[in-house]
Amino acid sequence: MNPDLPITSDLPPRDFHARLGRRARGIGARRQSRHRGRRVLALAAAVAVPALAAPQEWQPFAIGAEIGGARASATELQPMPFEQAGSSFPGSAFYYLAGQADAAPAALDDGAHWDAEASVGPAARSLEATGTPADRMRALTCLTQAIYYEAASEPDAGQRAVAQVVLNRVAHPAFPKTVCGVVYQGSERSTGCQFTFTCDGALARVPNRLFWERAEAVARAALAGYVYAPVGLATHYHTIAVHPYWADSLAFLGTIGAHRFYRLGGPAGAAAAFNVAAYRGGEPAAAPLPRLAGATATDAALDPVAIERAYAQGLQAAVASGPVAAAAAPAYAPDLAARGGDRVFAASALPTGSGVKAEYAHSGQWIAQPGM
Repeated sequence: MNPDLPITSDLPPRDFHARLGRRARGIGARRQSRHRGRRVLALAAAVAVPALAAPQEWQPFAIGAEIGGARASATELQPMPFEQAGSSFPGSAFYYLAGQADAAPAALDDGAHWDAEASVGPAARSLEATGTPADRMRALTCLTQAIYYEAASEPDAGQRAVAQVVLNRVAHPAFPKTVCGVVYQGSERSTGCQFTFTCDGALARVPNRLFWERAEAVARAALAGYVYAPVGLATHYHTIAVHPYWADSLAFLGTIGAHRFYRLGGPAGAAAAFNVAAYRGGEPAAAPLPRLAGATATDAALDPVAIERAYAQGLQAAVASGPVAAAAAPAYAPDLAARGGDRVFAASALPTGSGVKAEYAHSGQWIAQPGM
């Protein structure tokens, strides 16, 4: 032993290990491997402990001009809708902010039936998009436009209610028989269109993709047969900021989001007036109709009060006319008339026997009088 070294050495493990032979085998080789693993752990601890001890010294990673000339892009903050001119009304901030939690374009639950919610009056029957692929695509586009431009910032309930009103109109005889026809009805006029966005220039604005996908999800479910029962058979609505003249004449159903919903009064608003089977596709283009020169006033036939009156009068006239008369016998060609005409198609070859077997003579009669 070297007398210059103290009995207890403070040499680090690396220096101490260096005193062993590098050609050691057996136990020495295993010790060398074990010490190498310990050195790796010690090195990792030496790096991690200072970093954890002083987190305030961490700096965010930034890409500067010195690295490939890349710079972080600055995001320009857009004002909220209720802060923009033309997009606000009394209380609008509440509705815009209340809908932020539902803004993510997550897919709707296909197994969630909307008609599980409480409704006022009878609910609409299910209507499913039919026709060619072009018809279904046009119907989806038009219904998505109506939901987006009428209720983009509202919660799901408000958007489903708007979609149901459009489909209720499709099923009613007073309105067009297509989704796009209903949405763009009256768009040939500068004023008086049924849905304001189709004639006030709103379509010129590029939709926000996030809100568009959310509106499209609602439209897709509605066209797949889902019914939003809380609005019942509503065919009209207006924002809470206005009170149109016809509001007091229609049957008020309730307020959902920023809109108040109404059903036509009298027989025009009864469930029998709606026929979802009348929809057969044939969707027109998903675009406003060509403008008519000088057409600014609302079509009188689209007035809800006039619709109620016309439907009631038509129903009374149909009842007064009585049952429809039987159709006259058709006129046949000369050769067919010579063979007997209508008698050729009459059921004259049926069995003529009327006898009943004895064992069935008393079928349907009491064997004994009840109570006897």
